[in-house]
Amino acid sequence: MTILPLSEQLSIGVDVGGTKIATGVLRGDELQDRHVQPTPETGWEAVLDAVAAQILDLQAKHPDARLIGVGIPGPLNSDRTRVKFAPNIYGFTDVPMVDGLLERLSQRIVLENDAKAAALAEAHLGAARGTESSIYVTVSTGIGAGIVLNGRIWRGRHGVAGELGHITVMPGGPVSGAGLDGALEAVASGTAIARDASYALNRDVTTAEAFTLAQQGHPGARRVIAQALKHVGVALADLQKVIDPEVFVIGGGVASVGDYFFHGVQAAADEYAKGFAPVTIRRAQLGPDAGVIGAALAARYG
Repeated sequence: MTILPLSEQLSIGVDVGGTKIATGVLRGDELQDRHVQPTPETGWEAVLDAVAAQILDLQAKHPDARLIGVGIPGPLNSDRTRVKFAPNIYGFTDVPMVDGLLERLSQRIVLENDAKAAALAEAHLGAARGTESSIYVTVSTGIGAGIVLNGRIWRGRHGVAGELGHITVMPGGPVSGAGLDGALEAVASGTAIARDASYALNRDVTTAEAFTLAQQGHPGARRVIAQALKHVGVALADLQKVIDPEVFVIGGGVASVGDYFFHGVQAAADEYAKGFAPVTIRRAQLGPDAGVIGAALAARYG
């Protein structure tokens, strides 16, 4: 029997989010049979049922796809078998994800945090392809990250390496969803930008509207956005000094604003890394497919 190298094997990726479950088959470097369905809102058992059903449907079409990876938001336990909590999925607290899917499928599952999965995708097939070291950062409702060294996720001793959104950048600042004051996520995420812009403008303002007003020259919106982008840039400069990656890749809903976002982050990163190694920032390339591709890659390399 011919055994294909990992890079050529078929693997299934599942990206579980608060509103949708996306699945697909990665054949070599090509994503096939991508499918999206709403995430059940009746508890974790229903979510696992839906994930298992999608995997079985894909395997009916691709019987050789025996490697399965699942990406999910939120922290995992140290051996990546349980989800501690997924804040945007109803009822997802201390969920035995791997054992639950094993009961339904009788197949090995590799579980991965969604930001780390996206980091793996961008490192192998996206903006960081060809590098030996990269850090992926997603700036969206929250802020997540993944560190890739020599093609693999760097997890650290306790499996929590890369929790960029929870580093403290403003002691005594706003309290984050994790209960930490002044965490990066609490001052620079999409949620934080909308909160601060609403306060500054004395009315409800969305993140997208805050960026639009800032680009139009509104002074209050400009200050709110400038502060948020400066915090992100400073965090990248600090990581450059500590880890010295070849490249940072930034994605997520807030980063999709485009040039205005990237110019602000790059300017702050350059200022606070002055005299040290330059901070190279690239835009994520894989878009909404990053989670599925990353989960499929995690099944190969995880």
